[in-house]
Amino acid sequence: MRALVVIGAGASGMAAAISAHDSGVKDILIIERGPEMGGILTQCIHSGFGLHTFHEELTGPEYADRFQKEVLKRGIDVLLNTTVLEIDSHFIRYINSTGIYEEECQAIVLAMGSRERARGALNIPGERPAGIFSAGTAQHLMNLDGCRIGKKVVILGSGDIGLIMARRLTLEGSHVLAVVEIMPYSGGLKRNIVQCLEDFSIPLYLSHTITEIKGKKRVEGVAVSPVDENLQPLPDRSFDIPCDTLLLSVGLLPENELTKKAGAELSSTGGPVVDDSYETSLPGVFAAGNVLHIHDLVDYVSQEAEEAGRNAARYILSGECDEACIPVVPGHGVRYAVPQFISRTGKDALIKFRIAKPMRNAVISLISDGRIIKRMRKKVVSPGEMERVSVQKSLIDSELKLEVAENDET
Repeated sequence: MRALVVIGAGASGMAAAISAHDSGVKDILIIERGPEMGGILTQCIHSGFGLHTFHEELTGPEYADRFQKEVLKRGIDVLLNTTVLEIDSHFIRYINSTGIYEEECQAIVLAMGSRERARGALNIPGERPAGIFSAGTAQHLMNLDGCRIGKKVVILGSGDIGLIMARRLTLEGSHVLAVVEIMPYSGGLKRNIVQCLEDFSIPLYLSHTITEIKGKKRVEGVAVSPVDENLQPLPDRSFDIPCDTLLLSVGLLPENELTKKAGAELSSTGGPVVDDSYETSLPGVFAAGNVLHIHDLVDYVSQEAEEAGRNAARYILSGECDEACIPVVPGHGVRYAVPQFISRTGKDALIKFRIAKPMRNAVISLISDGRIIKRMRKKVVSPGEMERVSVQKSLIDSELKLEVAENDET
């Protein structure tokens, strides 16, 4: 029997394994379906990683390499090119080129990351021509395979990957004609909007969407329409942009097929419901990183996974876990909050959440049974940036509610 199995060797999987090892659990197996450790970081050759973790600016491969060296230094077992087929509490089945295997374990950390939302979820009219890529696929083709994907490019969606690819394509000689965003605000970090679009004079069409893809064999252009307050296209105001390539940057989804199959309770994020130890509704099964909710900074992924690894080690060594009895409720102006439950054990709880819309002079309130126990003010908040707040557990009664409002309208 293994003590701990970690599924995924990206930023969260490596951090969780290292943390569990340093907390006293030495019998650890990491299972990774890819050919190397690092996950999505291996194709993110731009800088901006590691400012919180290492206090210096690194590229994605450099950030992953530092964690990989720590995994190898500790002698943690790693299986690459191996796919997990099924998890069932303390049982795991996986497959690779040598066969199908079963492993019993005391605890599991889910660290499978996320996947991109595909064109099929968008229902855009048109044929199926060449030249349509998800932003992550385009990033892989360019940064790892050395392929040029197009000359005249339109990007649908202003998430961070799409913004970064707008800059990357421009630097490689492509002409990025527009970034089109259906919402009245960008879904990416402010720094990426400035560094990837404004610095290169790339237009951003807010409150617009693509209503048709033109071309049969290869993309020849797209029809762009403004949308109303209900996000419905206004076809009479549509205009065409001739292009040969369309990139889709329309959001990430937690990779949770295994989680659902195992019977874990899922939340509105698409990830599993967890308590403040990052334990799911399945005893001994923990989750962290983008499999839990989509992060904006990889440093926060690593920090979250380190905490999950420590708690998984505590579960293995003590055989106990804290009872999570206090619900965390997203209220006015809050899209979601993680964790969904917190225990009374320990001093503080760290709550991560995203707001529903951009606000200026925002007031973040933490409320327990109608009583404000903490209040924070921020000049600007945006759905593209995850908010974090720590709260003393001793101040919470039977429920913790988060609310965000502008100009102190609570």
